[in-house]
Amino acid sequence: MLALAIGVVLGAGAAGALLASLGGGSPAAGSGQYRGSEPPRGIAMSDFSLRNHDGRLVRSSDLRGRVTVLTFLDSQCTESCPVIAWTVARTLEVLTQDERRDVRAVAISTDPTEDTPTSVRTFLATNRALGRLLYLGGGQPESELRRVWNEFKVLSSLESGQDTLHSAPVRIYDRSGTWVATLHAGADLTEANLAHDLRVALGQ
Repeated sequence: MLALAIGVVLGAGAAGALLASLGGGSPAAGSGQYRGSEPPRGIAMSDFSLRNHDGRLVRSSDLRGRVTVLTFLDSQCTESCPVIAWTVARTLEVLTQDERRDVRAVAISTDPTEDTPTSVRTFLATNRALGRLLYLGGGQPESELRRVWNEFKVLSSLESGQDTLHSAPVRIYDRSGTWVATLHAGADLTEANLAHDLRVALGQ
């Protein structure tokens, strides 16, 4: 699992190769419509029930019927996390109003102890993602987050002991909750690529 997090800070080519070899997906495995790597078909979003930084409860079942961008962040991270939050927020701005209505952007904390409501709000505001990106799990029991990390097969910064060392895939799930593509900061995550892949998922 440590290698998943290392892929976040590698160069674009190395990160893409490493993440694909560790289950990030391969274009050959899917339809080829997406610019991000495509996982094996039929993998559903794992169940979770976590609170947003504003206290609102968000369940994975609440996301069904919409396309979901899902990632894993640490509000103290200064490397991949700001890039991801900024890119997701900017991408939502370029979508049409109708498209935005059918998309949800969600981040799950990789360090619930440090991700206090104040820290999360500051992070989101700094990266112009406040009100655009749900940030779940901050301040919640470590045991609950560990279950979620395990279900999604990600390495957390709490587990690595470093704010900047954790898995940070940007996964896209279609309206049925099926994982269809993954983009990675430093490799293929751009506003254009994310917008393209969201529109493909919206059209399914």
